[in-house]
Amino acid sequence: MRNTSLRLSILFLLLGALILVSCSGNEVKLQDGDNHIAEEMDKVISDYIIQKYSSSYYPTDKQFEIHKVFGTNETDGIISVYMWSYYAGFNKETGKEIQAGHSLPAVIRLSKDEENYSVIEYIEPQDGSLYDSSLKKMFPKKYLKLAQLNNGKIQNLEREMDKIVEQWLEE
Repeated sequence: MRNTSLRLSILFLLLGALILVSCSGNEVKLQDGDNHIAEEMDKVISDYIIQKYSSSYYPTDKQFEIHKVFGTNETDGIISVYMWSYYAGFNKETGKEIQAGHSLPAVIRLSKDEENYSVIEYIEPQDGSLYDSSLKKMFPKKYLKLAQLNNGKIQNLEREMDKIVEQWLEE
């Protein structure tokens, strides 16, 4: 009886160790902020969103996209970027007055082939009653509150957008 109990204890210890080892490789390793985002990554993200939406809204002379990165995660060579995106279209004749656009939380997944990044997935929250539940699926808990509340902090992105548009208007 004692040998059976000892064998069961050892078996449970081994199973527990195996579970711990297998789980440790699947941890989400989040990096906060955008300090580690390469300039090329920023450009690929903005270019993708501009291309995606340039034909979805009323035609404008020029479209811009800027984003606030909450953080990233890299798994198996795929970089997930958790962010707030601000897209807007402008016309020379109306100046800094936005003609079309949106502001929303998004997740974009990138892969890197040698020196080039490419978008493999772009996710936005669903509308209406599915908005909150889709945000919970998109964002790690660490960034969920930022995604839910960041629409109140769009002023920094608006100021950045104004500078970009002013430069374009001066060209």
